[in-house]
Amino acid sequence: MDISMTQALLIALITGFCYAGQLLGIYTNRALVMSFFVGVVLNDIPTALTMGAIAELAYMGFGVGAGGTVPPNPVGPGIVETIMAITMKDQGVTPESALALSFPFAVLFQLVTTALYTMFSGTTKNAEKLIHEGKFKKFNLLANSTFISFLVTGFVIGLFAAISRLALQSFVEALPEWLIKGFSVAGGLIPAIGFAMIMSVMLEKKLMPYALLGYICAAYLQLPTMAITLVGTVFAMIVYYSPEAKIAGPSDSLIAKKEYNDLSNFDEEDFSDGI
Repeated sequence: MDISMTQALLIALITGFCYAGQLLGIYTNRALVMSFFVGVVLNDIPTALTMGAIAELAYMGFGVGAGGTVPPNPVGPGIVETIMAITMKDQGVTPESALALSFPFAVLFQLVTTALYTMFSGTTKNAEKLIHEGKFKKFNLLANSTFISFLVTGFVIGLFAAISRLALQSFVEALPEWLIKGFSVAGGLIPAIGFAMIMSVMLEKKLMPYALLGYICAAYLQLPTMAITLVGTVFAMIVYYSPEAKIAGPSDSLIAKKEYNDLSNFDEEDFSDGI
């Protein structure tokens, strides 16, 4: 499948908007969002959503920075590997193998992100100086310089990913068939590892029965995702509307009120005498 120049420019604009959107807190830098827009441009939404979904499962764990670590950037699977999964289906590239191939790009784009943050980290002092000097137009430009740099960098990344499809195809064709199948198997395991990483942090003993129930629904009952979601919704409603949940609220408020009254009746003179 060939990508026209119009499609390449649209992908570049989408990448720039999604990459810079992380500074606005609108979650456009999620792999599923970027994959969907790429699928719309390349007219293959099912493959794009499949790619985005497995990337989201993987980045539940790999996309969380623990301590001072920096997670890979979702632009890798969201843009580059979605293009690869759509345009190279005839070469045997599946969303799973594309996910496995996306991590070098994801790490590279995160290094670019860190470099941009570092480059503009010293603009605060200059911006303050421009305010004192009354140069508000230059201040506005400097204040938005980080966002503009992300927008331009994302545009370049998207354009390069779209027009370098032939180079990516040559790279994939140079790989032996057994290695591509291995990437598919590894890519299928990566979402499970990512999900396990996030569950190891969030899972509590009282939530383990629900996790096991979800596994039984998916593995043995073969229920679709929407059905499993509805089952989870039912249990969430049972817990939320249970008598224990209703009692917990007022009792907590009564305890807090009692503690407040005890503090309000506290005699400062008694405290000073005690000292």
